[in-house]
Amino acid sequence: MASARAAWGIDIGNRALKAIKLVNGPEGLRVDDFDVIEHESILSNAGDNKESMIQSALANFVQRHDVKKIPFAMSVSGQSSFARFIKLPPVEPRKIPEIVRFEAIQQIPFPLDDVEWAYQLFESEDSPEVEVGIFAMRKELVDRQISYLTNLALNVQVVQMSPLAVYNAMQHDGRIKGTTMFMDAGAENTDLVIADAETVWLRTLPIGGNNFTETLAKAFKLNFTKAEELKRNAATSKYAKQIFQAMRPVFADLVAEIQRSIGFYTAGHRDARIKKIIALGSTFRLPGLQKYLQQNLQIEVERIDAFRAAPPADGKLAAQFSENLVSLAGPYGLALQAMGESKIASSLLPARIRKEKMWREKTKWFAAAAALFLFGTGLGYARYFMDDGAFNKNESQRDRQTQTVKAAQALDAQYANDVQSKGAEDRTQILQVQSLQNGRHVWAHLFKDIHEALPQDPALAGKTPDQYKLVKPRGERNVIYIDSIRALNSYSVDLAKVIDPQQTPDDDFGRLANTGGAAGSAATPAPPANPTEAAPPSTVRGFLVTVRGFTPRTVQNSAGRLLIKQTLEAKLATLTAKAAWDMTPRKPYYVARIWLAQAGRRRSTINRELDQTFTPVAALTTAMTVTGGGGAVRPVVPTTPQIPADQIDPMTGEPIQQGQDADTEFTLLIAVVLDPPRPAPPADAEEQRADAR
Repeated sequence: MASARAAWGIDIGNRALKAIKLVNGPEGLRVDDFDVIEHESILSNAGDNKESMIQSALANFVQRHDVKKIPFAMSVSGQSSFARFIKLPPVEPRKIPEIVRFEAIQQIPFPLDDVEWAYQLFESEDSPEVEVGIFAMRKELVDRQISYLTNLALNVQVVQMSPLAVYNAMQHDGRIKGTTMFMDAGAENTDLVIADAETVWLRTLPIGGNNFTETLAKAFKLNFTKAEELKRNAATSKYAKQIFQAMRPVFADLVAEIQRSIGFYTAGHRDARIKKIIALGSTFRLPGLQKYLQQNLQIEVERIDAFRAAPPADGKLAAQFSENLVSLAGPYGLALQAMGESKIASSLLPARIRKEKMWREKTKWFAAAAALFLFGTGLGYARYFMDDGAFNKNESQRDRQTQTVKAAQALDAQYANDVQSKGAEDRTQILQVQSLQNGRHVWAHLFKDIHEALPQDPALAGKTPDQYKLVKPRGERNVIYIDSIRALNSYSVDLAKVIDPQQTPDDDFGRLANTGGAAGSAATPAPPANPTEAAPPSTVRGFLVTVRGFTPRTVQNSAGRLLIKQTLEAKLATLTAKAAWDMTPRKPYYVARIWLAQAGRRRSTINRELDQTFTPVAALTTAMTVTGGGGAVRPVVPTTPQIPADQIDPMTGEPIQQGQDADTEFTLLIAVVLDPPRPAPPADAEEQRADAR
């Protein structure tokens, strides 16, 4: 796209319309104007009023600003868009569009005729590899978003995904230092953008500022507006402690999702190490969020405070701009792309609109082209006859080349049949026999890691289960009991789709706990019926594990759920690829993805008839079960005939409460991946090696 002198970037968010106007003057880029117009209520709760609220915000914007003939770039939600990044084989540049189209057909889950799609190449002079990003969105969704602007006669030149607009802004401003994560936390979603010098990776989390507000509304029985006000003033409220306590589950869920995303990214980028997180978005106005993330992720979190473009010249406008800057990275990146100043230039603007703009721009050249046509036609005919004569003259040489190629192909086929294929069956059988020894020690490590991740309640240390009730009320004991640990599938041929949150969303991943490991296109393929049959090429080796059990912490106020997430799930989530590699001795696997698939009222005890989909650990020994209180194996206490067996705690003999005071039963789904990748060396180690050389 040709560079423009001025352009608007506009983002119609769930809570507000945000826009920035950039101009390119003698001293470089400058923010000439901006606006933030909040909707009357959040769009996701507006129902049938959503479109009228968007139209009202846009009409207000058009009245307040100069928009005539100025190019506009608008964003579309990363949640409703599609993005995939693929490494291309070494090919000639002219063949890349054809290969990308083939990959788009394979990757985009809709017919190409039903989507607007585009692609962007990521190349490095230091590497022969070429990575391509493929982006798509349903045509009806794109048309609806564009119509809001075109109905007001705005000149829409670019349609870009929100996370890519953020990447363009940060890349232009030189914010990418090593491997960097940009976290744009909005009202409805949080966009994660991980980038290094030449590549970018995206994921959109379904957690945003509204989740904190809704949690407060439920905890304090307020309407959404009152809860939002309470959240914004949490730091100065006299009830600050209670407010932040109520929001803790959302904080925990957000950290878990970020850790899961980092784990998946590092699994595919073995040399990467995230050094910094740049905080963006209106949700980072929430007090304590930045500090909480830094403490729990152990990564520096820096909140953005300026753009490279100069601020508005007007002092009052500059002050307002600085106050809202944290939520304006998306519109800033959009305006940069509309001015031709961005690294990613792909656009989801419909082809019909691009063609209309192209024809309007080329109309002024038609007259000159027509005048040259007659002259050019005469030269073309003369050149044709000359080339045709030269072609016919070399016919005999072409025949000799064809015969030589056929002879070479015949020799190649003979070599493949007579030499290369000899001994293939014997080699396959040898490899299969050798593979029987692989992975025998994995389960011992896994059982040990799960056991060590169980909480240890200091008040119960040294006590037997029948003494627990004398020390602490049942609902306050920080213990977790394991009923079963089971692999849902055999060693997987390819877990890549299952551990990728973009290909298998969290809800679909969680459902694998009850489907035996099958998830549609992400299902684990069954072992071949014939032992000598060759398996498909492996990209990710591993398996899925379910851990089922219960805790006496009650379902009320999510006490049991929080204990499970903050102890068992959180500790296992730290077993990343880097952690597994750094351990001595090195661990043979790492946890690529973990999900609390179910946490609710306990329906029965370990003595009930269990689901046929898994084998309980208790079945391995007579009347025994595993406890996390002290890590020991305890005998089951006999039940009394007066109380149904499924309402007696098998460890302590206590009656199990019902309703909101019931135990919390859970199912934890873990994706275990073998072969942890080698982590990237620290920066100082690289410098030392360079000095030594």
